[in-house]
Amino acid sequence: MVVYTEQIEVQTEGHGHTLNLTQDAERWLKQVKAGEGQLTVCVPGSTAAITTIEFEPGALRDLEEAMERLAPSDVEYHHDRRWGDGNGFSHLRAAVLGPSVTIPVVEGLMLLGTWQQLVLVECDVRHRRRSIVMSFVGTATPGDA
Repeated sequence: MVVYTEQIEVQTEGHGHTLNLTQDAERWLKQVKAGEGQLTVCVPGSTAAITTIEFEPGALRDLEEAMERLAPSDVEYHHDRRWGDGNGFSHLRAAVLGPSVTIPVVEGLMLLGTWQQLVLVECDVRHRRRSIVMSFVGTATPGDA
């Protein structure tokens, strides 16, 4: 069994910006010669999330509108009253979506659906530099162990 961990940095544009991480993860799995196992992708912090979605404008807009209904950006939150930073809704959205996903890897490839991509969703009110942590646990491709 092998365990590989990598950290990449990305720049977001703030509230609602969604980045497709699929190719980054695919490249990295190829680089470490992943075989069979699991890939976990995580964003440290409490105002961003990792999830999967079809990365196309309609689905991304639908996600943003669903998050707006669930945790409206124009409502005052207890967090806002305490800290005055106006991102109480950001914390809630990130908590609902979650900080990480784990994806099965078979023959070095993530088992994603045809239209499913791995994404970072920026929930904070401002642009941020985010660290993305990828961790593969499993086997290396034959002959590369």
